[in-house]
Amino acid sequence: MIKAGITNLPLHHGKCPAWLFIRMKKLGRVISEIIINEYGTEEYIRRLSNPYFFQALGCILGFDFHSSGLTVTTCGALKESLNKLNIGVKIAGGKGGTSRKAPEEIEKFGDDFNLSTDKINRLIYSSKMSAKVDNTLIQDNYQLYHHCFVLSEKGSWSVIQQGMFDRYARRYHWLSNNVKSFVNEPHDAICCDKKGKDVLNMTAKESSEARKVSVDIVNDNPKHLKKYFKPAEQRTLNNFESLSFGPRHSIINQNKICMEMLQKAYEIQPSKYEELVAIKGVGPKTVRSLALISDLVYGKRASWKDPVKYSFAHGGKDGYPYRINKKHYDKTIDVLRGAINNAKVDDKDKLHAIRRLNDYLKY
Repeated sequence: MIKAGITNLPLHHGKCPAWLFIRMKKLGRVISEIIINEYGTEEYIRRLSNPYFFQALGCILGFDFHSSGLTVTTCGALKESLNKLNIGVKIAGGKGGTSRKAPEEIEKFGDDFNLSTDKINRLIYSSKMSAKVDNTLIQDNYQLYHHCFVLSEKGSWSVIQQGMFDRYARRYHWLSNNVKSFVNEPHDAICCDKKGKDVLNMTAKESSEARKVSVDIVNDNPKHLKKYFKPAEQRTLNNFESLSFGPRHSIINQNKICMEMLQKAYEIQPSKYEELVAIKGVGPKTVRSLALISDLVYGKRASWKDPVKYSFAHGGKDGYPYRINKKHYDKTIDVLRGAINNAKVDDKDKLHAIRRLNDYLKY
C-alpha cells in the first residue's frame, strides 16, 4: 500500500458555478481519455494517487489551487464524466452521504468489469479500511467527509479522501500496490504544511508492539480491564505523560460502549491487529483506550507523532503559500500539456488551460 500524500486546504464557502463545472467535466474527461489511451488504466490510477498530479489537474481544470473544494469538485467532475464512458476506469463514492454508497457502486462496477466475487469483496474491504485507518488509527482530528474510490478494470484502485478540522481540510491519497497490511506503515510521502500535536498513529512502526499488546488484551477477556477505568473525563496526553504510573492507576474514561466493543472483539478472538480494527464498531475510543493500557500496564508505547513528513503544496504564482517548486512540477506539466494539446475541447477552453499551465512555469 502506498499512501502518496496529505495536504491542508482552507475551507471555502459556496459551490462551483454550473458554467465552470460543465467545463471541468469536459476537460477532465478528455485529459483522462488521452492518458489512458497513451499509458493505460494502471498508469492513470497511479497518477491520480499522486498528490502533485491531482493538485495540478484540479488547477488546470480551473478550480482554486488552495481551496478544499478542489478535491470534491475535481473528483465529482471526473466521476460524472468517466462513469459514462467505457474506458476501463470507474469512480465510486463522493462527499457526505454519497461516500457511503461506495460499496454498492464498487460492487456494480466490479460486475461490469467481470471481476470475481472475491476480488470485488476485497475492493469493498479496501474502500472501508482506507477510510477507517485515516479516521481511527491516525487520530489527527480530521474527520472524513469525502471518500472517492477509483478502480480499474484490472482491479487496481486509488483512494482520494478528505477530512475536516478547524476550518481546514486534509487530503489523503491511497494507491493499491503490493498491499500487505493496512495497519503497519501503509503510508509513503505523507505531506502537510501543518503538523498536529499529540497525534496517535497506530500505523507507525513504533506502534508495532502496542498493536500486538492490544490484540492480546482483547483476547484475554476485557472484563479485567475495568480496574483501569473510572467514571471521569478522559485525561489529556499531557496528564497521561506526567503521571507516575502504578498498576492500579485509572486513566481512561469509563465508557459503556467502549467496554461492549471490547467484549464483542473478545468473542471474535482476532488473530491480528487488522482483524481487530476491521470489526464493525471498533472506533477511535476503543483504539485509543487499548493504546493507553498497552503503555500503562505493559510499557509498550504507541507513536504520538503526526505522520506528516513535509509540505508538498504547489504554491501559487503570487508566492502564496510559497513559490512553486518547478522540479516537482516538470513531469506533471509535461503530461498535462500533452493531454491538453490533444484534447478535443473548444480552442478557448484549451487556451485558458494552457495559460494556467504556463503561469506555473514562469515562477
